[in-house]
This record gives sequence, structure tokens and C-alpha cells, in this order.
Amino acid sequence: MKIPKTIQDLIESFEKLPGIGPKTAQRLTFYLLHVPQGELEKFANSLIDLKTKTTICSTCYSIGESDPCDICSNPQRDSSVICVVEEPLDVLAIEKSRKYNGLYHVLHGRIDPLNSIGPDEIYIRQLFDRVKNSKNGGSISEVIIATNPTMEGEATAMYISKQLKGQSASWRTKVKITRIGRGLPVGSDLEYADEITLENALQGRQEY
Repeated sequence: MKIPKTIQDLIESFEKLPGIGPKTAQRLTFYLLHVPQGELEKFANSLIDLKTKTTICSTCYSIGESDPCDICSNPQRDSSVICVVEEPLDVLAIEKSRKYNGLYHVLHGRIDPLNSIGPDEIYIRQLFDRVKNSKNGGSISEVIIATNPTMEGEATAMYISKQLKGQSASWRTKVKITRIGRGLPVGSDLEYADEITLENALQGRQEY
């Protein structure tokens, strides 16, 4: 039996998603065949809106519906502290803990030489510029490095810490550099951590 091209195209589209194999892609496609047309159209519109109605914040590089994002534009947030994370999902994970009230900086990746990802391929330079410009005004007092506790995450944290410490020699006021506490197991991702683990990790951060 030859699968109709429309169905095959959707299966191949699902297969491109992370964690979706051929069998799962087929199940998802044939499941959607039985979904009411109204629900299917709503699903399709959500996919379209994902790109057309979201934007990357030009300040923290997280994903939002406006620029600057809701967090960066919130006057109730502590603008003297920046938490550096790898991905936008990490922001959501930390926000669930309700124990952090500062700002964020999203790198959109981590330094990974084996996959040819260096500092220039992620938003590290923008972090340095952001801290430098702020330090001339003296507003940022701490940078929390909350990259994942993996080899790549640790390498990224070390690079950021070294660069910031080297640049701080010319600043009028020093910036405190801390690393998120070891409440997270090595090799895990922030997005899968529970609220209590994240709370302990934030409270147990140390100078880096």
C-alpha cells in the first residue's frame, strides 16, 4: 500500500522534531486524521502563530510576545541581578520556583567544540556588552551562571566567568559572579528539574 503524499509529508515533518522517531511520527499523523476539523485548524493556526506572534527579546534574548519581554519590562524585577541560562525553557523552569526575582540572559545554546559551537554562535558577547554597559552606570551587582551541569555547560560557565573577571578590571564597581548551587544532578537539564530542586540550587549558589 502506497501512503498518500500528504500523509507522508506530515510524517516526515514530525520526524524532524527532536525525540520523534518514524513510528511515533506515523502514530501522530494518523491520530490527527481522526481529530475534528475545527480542532485541526486550531492546531494549525497555533503552529503559524508560533512564529508570527512571538519574538526574541532584544535585551535578554528570551522568547515573548513583545520586545522587551514581560520580565525585562517589569519594574518589580530586581534589575541588579542577571541569571544566565542556556535556553528559554530554563527561564520557565526557574520562574516556576517563584524564588527568583531578577532578570535573565538566554544564551540559546552552550559552548560545544565537538559540534563546532563556539562563543560567537550563541549570545555570549551580548551578555558581556550588557554587563559592561550597565557597570558603567553601576546597576548590575551580580551575574548568576545557571548553565546546565554538563561538560558543555561547565565549559560555558568557566568561559563566561573568566571573561567577565578579565573585563571587570576597568569597571568602576565590581560585579559578583556566582554559579548556581549543586542542587541539580550532573548531566541533567534545568527544564526537567522540580521546583524544590531549583529553589535549593538558587539558594545554594556560590561565588564562581
